[in-house]
Amino acid sequence: MNVKKSIQDIVAEERIEFIDLQFVDVTGAVKSVTIPAARIQHVEGHRQWFDGSAVESFARTSESDMYLKPDPSTFAVLPWLRNGERTARVICDVHAPNGEPFAGDPRFILKSVLHDAAEAGLTYEVGPEVEFFLFRTPLGATLQTHDSASYFDLSTDLGYQVRKEMVRELQGMNIEVETIHHEVAPGQHEIDIAHGGALVTADAVATLKWVVSEVAQRHDLHASFMPKPIFGVAGSGMHIHQSLGDENGTKNLFCDTNSQYGLSDLARHFIAGQLAHARGMSAILAPLVNSYKRLVAGYEAPVHLSWARVNHSALIRVPETAPDTPETTRVELRMPDPSCNPYLAFAVMLGAGLDGIARELPLPEPIEESLYAFGPQRSDKFNVRLLPANLKEALDELAKDEVICDLLGPVLLERFLEAKRMEWEDYRVQVTPWEIERYLRTH
Repeated sequence: MNVKKSIQDIVAEERIEFIDLQFVDVTGAVKSVTIPAARIQHVEGHRQWFDGSAVESFARTSESDMYLKPDPSTFAVLPWLRNGERTARVICDVHAPNGEPFAGDPRFILKSVLHDAAEAGLTYEVGPEVEFFLFRTPLGATLQTHDSASYFDLSTDLGYQVRKEMVRELQGMNIEVETIHHEVAPGQHEIDIAHGGALVTADAVATLKWVVSEVAQRHDLHASFMPKPIFGVAGSGMHIHQSLGDENGTKNLFCDTNSQYGLSDLARHFIAGQLAHARGMSAILAPLVNSYKRLVAGYEAPVHLSWARVNHSALIRVPETAPDTPETTRVELRMPDPSCNPYLAFAVMLGAGLDGIARELPLPEPIEESLYAFGPQRSDKFNVRLLPANLKEALDELAKDEVICDLLGPVLLERFLEAKRMEWEDYRVQVTPWEIERYLRTH
């Protein structure tokens, strides 16, 4: 949207009938309340109240009264409704009754860490690669994908057309897409969002998941961002390319063409910080029980806390840059998956990197050989630790990491841990089909 125009001007020009006021809860789910477009003047000038306690894992009953404050820069007309009713959306910040930002709002957490970076003269940019599966509907006992293609396959099947339709809709909402392609597993796809400011990109990821699901439904498909829906094939990750710029965002501070892999000292401390806090932030970046079915050896998903350039089994990778474009130097974190809350993910990633910079943490040597065959002795030799093996372990590591806990704040941290520990306990007591098949006849 042209931010020089008010939302009211756009509403009048576009003849908007309804506006969806959107925000994201602790788990990353998009929530929405719809108002008649004529009411936007009242909402901007006053407040749109809602019951925060009705949103799962968001607020206690005693903190229920909250209000939404629209961010005009996120206003967008829903392109797929242009020929019917005229509806738009605007992403909102959540505030407490006293006017202060709500400490449990994930968007506020990211804004706070970005403010800390700005105070140090730094800007943070990210570029996510969002993977997902398309399944035929209705979903039944088996998961039937819509194709049998593989990585970068060029096909004219339904998925090829659906991906392009998804991009058209995203572009219609002012989201810049770099590339789209088929991924490794059958029915698996990837949409890459252009490298940009972390807040704008977090808004884009939240919108992407919503738009992809909507477009899939039109074609009798179900879009799943579950990290590992099918046993024996690659899971879905959300690799995130990162860079730090100067206060104006004009200079890439990760770049030093005279050093190993073209990395500046700042970049090396940043990577060291993320390695140091990887176990503590894993519950935020890989937040589901199912996330740890993806983080296993053999499927180009990271298991070890290491970094490299060409080694795709490393947690952090430094992609090659063209000799004439060193300013595109990036650091790729490969742990996150698309089920994560993008606001919290970018916040803890930045916070971990800033801690590494503040403490000038040393970066260990890169490991370019495959890590999947590493046994305990070889891991000890290279002093390589592992990511948490399951959600419970990840939650315990989060609770112990003072830097990440302080970054999230007590309000959001308590809500997140409570929700995820309930999720783990519910999973722990389940009797799974694997157990029935394995034990019922033999024990």
